[in-house]
Amino acid sequence: MLSNANDRVVPLNYPIFILKTRHLTRFMNIIWTSLKMALTEFRSNKLRTFLSLLGVTFGIFCIISVLAMISSMKTAVQTDINSLGSNAVIIDKWQWGNDNDFPWWKYEKRPEIKFEEVAELRNRVPIIDNITFWTQDNASVEYDNNILSGVNYYGVGEDYAKIEHFSIGEGRYLQQADFDYGVNDVILGNNIAEKLFFKVERAIGKTVRLKDGKPAIVIGVIQKQGQSIIDIWAFDDCIIVPFKFMRQMIRDDDAQPKIIVEGRQNVSIPALKEELTGAMRSIKKLSPGQEDDYALNDIQTLSHQTDNIFSNLNKAGWAIAALSLIVGMFGVANIMFVTVRERTGQIGLKKALGAKKSTILSEFLLESSFLCIIGGMIGLLGVFILAGIFSSLWSFKVFVPMDIIGLAIGICLFVGIIAGIIPAVTAANLDPVVAIRATT
Repeated sequence: MLSNANDRVVPLNYPIFILKTRHLTRFMNIIWTSLKMALTEFRSNKLRTFLSLLGVTFGIFCIISVLAMISSMKTAVQTDINSLGSNAVIIDKWQWGNDNDFPWWKYEKRPEIKFEEVAELRNRVPIIDNITFWTQDNASVEYDNNILSGVNYYGVGEDYAKIEHFSIGEGRYLQQADFDYGVNDVILGNNIAEKLFFKVERAIGKTVRLKDGKPAIVIGVIQKQGQSIIDIWAFDDCIIVPFKFMRQMIRDDDAQPKIIVEGRQNVSIPALKEELTGAMRSIKKLSPGQEDDYALNDIQTLSHQTDNIFSNLNKAGWAIAALSLIVGMFGVANIMFVTVRERTGQIGLKKALGAKKSTILSEFLLESSFLCIIGGMIGLLGVFILAGIFSSLWSFKVFVPMDIIGLAIGICLFVGIIAGIIPAVTAANLDPVVAIRATT
């Protein structure tokens, strides 16, 4: 013999699925009842409930807004970092990713990267797809009476555009003859062209004056890139010239020289760095006991740095949210204690009619959880409004991923259960006779 949900004795051959259906129906009724009670509590005592849920609302707002902002920033930063080339290694005398204790004086004494090393590497490392020498300076650009200061100059080799994959909006890019002879041709960033000529199409063919009055002919304008969160290359606000022409304005050793290497599609970064290490040590004639006097930096190193930054921001957001959620937990517990007191007679009547302790316990725990979800939804609404505002102001889109929304609901359920457990147990343990008399 078995007992069904109403404690009636049923035969052993009683269909099991009917029992399961009744249990499911009973559970759904408990959920529906608890939801109605939570909404009734919110409608009948709006100010009291809202103030009590304020901690949950603020906690959810803090943690979800922080997580959404960090997720959006991380996506934007990774996009910018990947613009460097996911399969690229940058050879420099400075090592990326060092902490505050790194021996800067040691790196300062290293020799600068040399242009001649480009040809050597191309001959010694067969897995290289593209390789370019790169130098940088910061000076002014002048046309007629318009002078722009603080403009980034990039002196590049012929493979630079193949590695960075930017597009030319007006005119053309540098040709092989421009690189071979170091002609005074220049590519302008979109913002530079607009500021000097007001319309980018007017820039083509004009002669501008660069550092030390050097004349240069504008042959192309980079297609507008738009703002980005870290703007690594800042193509909108730079000029690109052949490396040999750059040499006429600044010495290599004063222009932060680097070599950018891109491996073939099927070559991993570790494999490329291993080949480059052997080649560079050979080129520089370093003995087995000597340390490297160069650095091989890759995009993964930069990505790990940003991951550490975002991890610390996440921890700060969780710390703020935890404090708010603890405050909110006490607020919800206070509501549930008041609710138990107000419904003492109803609880006694239910128990007198046969309601089990588990039923009373479930109803109050679910009601507490629903109240927290209501508070959490208000917090989420605030996050969506904030995301819309920031998306219109910032250079990247702020979005709220679905997994973060699911996390918010999970946090609300957890807080609701913890906050409601003591009031729910109190209600479930009420003596029906005493509870009914308490209201008379």
